[in-house]
Amino acid sequence: MKQTIRTTQALCLTFSLLTGSLFAQDINLPAPQKTGGMPLMDALAKRSTSRAFDSKDLSAQQLSSLLWAAFGINRPDGKRTAPSANNKQATDVYVLLRTGAYVYDAKANKLEPVLPEDLRKLGGTQDFVTNAPVTLVFVADLSKMGDGSVESKRNTANVNVGYISQNVYLFCASEGLATGARGSVDRAALGSKMKLRPDQLIILAQSVGYPKP
Repeated sequence: MKQTIRTTQALCLTFSLLTGSLFAQDINLPAPQKTGGMPLMDALAKRSTSRAFDSKDLSAQQLSSLLWAAFGINRPDGKRTAPSANNKQATDVYVLLRTGAYVYDAKANKLEPVLPEDLRKLGGTQDFVTNAPVTLVFVADLSKMGDGSVESKRNTANVNVGYISQNVYLFCASEGLATGARGSVDRAALGSKMKLRPDQLIILAQSVGYPKP
């Protein structure tokens, strides 16, 4: 019975993500899958960058596990799957779907709505970005990084995001998904749409989807 309930909830969430019917509300994700997967050395051997994606949507379960792998909470003390300087956890993961833009709340394992508009075309300057069903945008919040120059904070943010991006690469290799990170993003246009503050910086975008047949 519990498995049936979980399956029904996942199907309802997938429908909501595809139709945008719950956009004005927070979207609670199913629990991420934290066990199994491909052995690490095999995943490293298969890690690659793709620039071609099938338009098929990911399931709610895949999206939840992807986000947890990227920068989810993996310990009771609130620490994450990727390290961050002084454990400031100053990177926010925005999620661009065809139904709109969201921000990932790792503590609650949910998506918080930002804008009910498909912004994937602003997540990169190449044509393929509109075909990938998911684009992750890694945003550094300099206000969470304490003292120091803006240049120093930017350098730290770049390192922090590098860890998260590699987690995504390894998850996708393990799951048979395609992914590709890029720095070529219209930061001004995308940042404006996502209502970012001046001290929130777009560091990198990364598309995720099924390999194109």
